[in-house]
Amino acid sequence: MAKGLDVGTMNLISAQQEGAETVFVQQRNSFVEIEYSDMAEQMLSRSDVLHIRKDDKVYVVGDDALNFANIFNEETRRPMQHGILSSEESSAIPMIKLITEQVVGQPNHPGERLYFSSPADPIDSDLSTLYHEKTLESMLGDMGYETEPINEGMAVIYSELANHNFTGLGVSFGAGMTNVCLSYYAVPVMKFSIARGGDWIDEQAAQATGTPVDKVTSIKEDDFELDFRTDVGGVEGALAIYYENLLDYVIENIAREVDEEDVEEDLDVPVVVTGGTSSPRGFEKLFEDHLRDASIPFSISEVQSVDEPLYSVARGALVAARSDEEQEETDGDRQAQESPAED
Repeated sequence: MAKGLDVGTMNLISAQQEGAETVFVQQRNSFVEIEYSDMAEQMLSRSDVLHIRKDDKVYVVGDDALNFANIFNEETRRPMQHGILSSEESSAIPMIKLITEQVVGQPNHPGERLYFSSPADPIDSDLSTLYHEKTLESMLGDMGYETEPINEGMAVIYSELANHNFTGLGVSFGAGMTNVCLSYYAVPVMKFSIARGGDWIDEQAAQATGTPVDKVTSIKEDDFELDFRTDVGGVEGALAIYYENLLDYVIENIAREVDEEDVEEDLDVPVVVTGGTSSPRGFEKLFEDHLRDASIPFSISEVQSVDEPLYSVARGALVAARSDEEQEETDGDRQAQESPAED
């Protein structure tokens, strides 16, 4: 057995194989603080709401946090910001530990292989991903897993481009960051991240319209469509504007990095876009139109989206973990065959 884990700013998602099916477990990576009372804690426990108590506060965690935030007109808090653990949130580590335990559970056996997603260092920010990656590695190791980080963009390629020999450009539009990876036969040629994603869109739209961020997020996740027929001045109109601005920004940085990496001009590769921020209808077409208008020195054979973009990174991490585990078993069998028989 092996597991994959997508450690996202908005969601934590695990993947594992059960027979012929890949099973995903998901929790929102957020929490909200409410005043403690015996009655409140009893009601939360009876309703199976994920929560923990600390002193005179109760923290509602995961999927229920957004519902409570909207009811009490509060803002959710996040263990992560801009794709990594938040340095501004004192409860970041205990909260993400609680959510992670709910998502991945205990290892099926000691030392079970688990690959978890980690972003590349952003090219447009001074943020470093090292502390984030090492903290998660330690936390998951303490739970009993044999862990390995995997670049988020590379995980997309493992998940979606097997039919192309793991060759292509994978772009994961997450909440905190956008991760990009160009791979040639499963070897990364270029990988980087950009410190903008779905959160940036929400924050800009909220500021422009005077709407709470969590309300903007709820509107975006509730059948929002990039058709540019929305009301001017409303939240959906603002979302469309900032979505298009994000795509232009990402593509501009892809073109710049391709030039700097001196990628071969005769490449003809597929492009796959995924991640929760790519979920709205119309996203794939808008991205393809803008990408084909850009000055990129290699050919694009196709631009494809996926049926469940939220699960791509977790699925790709699982593919890598299972491949690694199978290789270890093969190596172990080979060593056993080559060892001289004992007298």
